[in-house]
Amino acid sequence: MRTLLPLLLLASAASADDSWTQFRGPAGTGISKSTGLPREFDDKTNVVWKTPIHDKGWSSPVVLGKQVWVTTARGEGREQWAVCVDRDTGKVVHDIKVFDTPKLPYTFAKNFNSHASPTPVIEPGRVYVHFGSVGTACLDTETGKILWTQHDLPCNHWRAPGSSPILWGDLLIVNFDGYDKQYVAAMKKSNGEVAWKTDRTVDYKTTNGDLKKAYSTCTVIEVAGKPQVISSAAAGTVALDPKTGKEIWKVQHGGMNEATPPLYAHGLVYLTAGHVGKLVAVDPTGTGDVTKTHVKWTVNGAPSRSAPIIQGDLLFMVNDSGMAFGLEAKTGKEVWQRRVAGNYYASPVLADGHLYVFERSGKCFVLTADREGKLVATNKLGEEVDATPAIAGKSLFVRTEKHLYRFGAK
Repeated sequence: MRTLLPLLLLASAASADDSWTQFRGPAGTGISKSTGLPREFDDKTNVVWKTPIHDKGWSSPVVLGKQVWVTTARGEGREQWAVCVDRDTGKVVHDIKVFDTPKLPYTFAKNFNSHASPTPVIEPGRVYVHFGSVGTACLDTETGKILWTQHDLPCNHWRAPGSSPILWGDLLIVNFDGYDKQYVAAMKKSNGEVAWKTDRTVDYKTTNGDLKKAYSTCTVIEVAGKPQVISSAAAGTVALDPKTGKEIWKVQHGGMNEATPPLYAHGLVYLTAGHVGKLVAVDPTGTGDVTKTHVKWTVNGAPSRSAPIIQGDLLFMVNDSGMAFGLEAKTGKEVWQRRVAGNYYASPVLADGHLYVFERSGKCFVLTADREGKLVATNKLGEEVDATPAIAGKSLFVRTEKHLYRFGAK
């Protein structure tokens, strides 16, 4: 009973609007059903707590029950940590060194990325932390004990990893798109063993490994009653059978350094193409190479890092030059645009009819998620924001350069 009770409490605490269990939320869409979030906040306004997080990481917070988890890395990425903060008080509950990595399996350029950018994924009793080819680990959320580790999925990330893991059934699925190797892997969440590993069949049209890197997170959708793992890479995207890893279809859309996860709505898969700035809508009912047959429309001006959001019939996005757009999701037709000047790494999140858009300098623009895109608030934090925020309950959890904040209306 002592073992089951914490799991039951966590499960009962987790509802559609009270948890944020993976990168961009429970469904990977960036949307929460929460209401009552503050629209104005800063270092003194609507701060429930502010907790220092040591060293450096761009991973987003995940929230379940009374816990908030992030990852961080120390000493130029040679130590990797998982940190758990109490949701109510902001007190650090666990600060666990997961890996010692004297020699990194990749090259690194400062300021382009962090060594702890992949976001954890959490479920009752277990949190899974991922550091790319450095390793993956499963931790007991109550005790902080490391239950298993996986170090047998190699690649040279070159600029450090960014792809976050997701859970599907009994599997943990994640992209590995490095300078030298590009593939998708599924691990058994019970013990970390590799269940399948599928090499990319995308035509990169280059031998330069620097143009083959990518940082996107997978999405699982259902088409005609069957699941598909949609996995974006540089230059193209593939759909795989999540049970076996067998490829179903692929599309060549060009681009490099792809970072945004796919979205699925209105019978279409929405993809961005990295630094070429394209948004592509694909019908996922095909097989084989569907580039010439199933691409329904393409628009320019898409972001390379900040992911779009689809709510109802509208698609919202903020591109690299600081232009925010509202588009018709079914057609790509522009409804509105608004300048929210700045440089964007974090992706917008949406709750209670409003978009929260964080710029790297620490500004947050709050826009109405409708056909007007009205600017209702501009907030400013004193530190850089590179991590996508989380929403749970009536609170916004924001990771800055040095701190983790919980904002909530008092």
